[in-house]
Amino acid sequence: MAKVIKREVYYFDEPGERNTQLVLEAVSHRLEAGGIRKVIIASTSGETAAKFARKLKDKAELICVSEAPYRREWDEEWPCLKQEFREELERLRVAIVDRAPYVFHDSVLEAARWTSIFPERLVKETLYCFGQGMKVAVEVALMAASCGYATPYEDVIGVGGSGKGADTAIVLRATYPASLFDKDPGKRLEIKEVIAMPTSKKWWE
Repeated sequence: MAKVIKREVYYFDEPGERNTQLVLEAVSHRLEAGGIRKVIIASTSGETAAKFARKLKDKAELICVSEAPYRREWDEEWPCLKQEFREELERLRVAIVDRAPYVFHDSVLEAARWTSIFPERLVKETLYCFGQGMKVAVEVALMAASCGYATPYEDVIGVGGSGKGADTAIVLRATYPASLFDKDPGKRLEIKEVIAMPTSKKWWE
């Protein structure tokens, strides 16, 4: 008989920032269950990462992944990490990744003058089926591995949100973006557990 592990999963009826504290609670419980020692948090301003750091600083190694410079192509401000949160994160010994390129916006065809379908977009749109936060939780883990902040092929917790705050947390295998579909199955991306996720989704154009 296969081994069965029973764990609590948090499902939210709506995506968004309102779920942040419950995601933090769910991640804390998962860390207490054992087997995971690294949490990678998507955080534009640093506020969400700071909330996680205050609660989890003694439970896990924490990595804050902020926005990439390409954000300026969407007429958005960059850098995004606010100084007050940067200083707090540094004080709490949280690793900060804020210059890494986005994984799912890193094709040479992203802004091409002709309509194109490229692999990164297909992966991104597929992950959107599970929610904006799912796509982000996967992406920040890939960015952290690509920059050397997460050990390749280790299991980590990825935390993402739908625009602001956190509404999704998963256990996944951190890997390089280039290894997403590697010939070696042991190097491929694997989403192993859902810790928290909204049941309704926010779609982006």
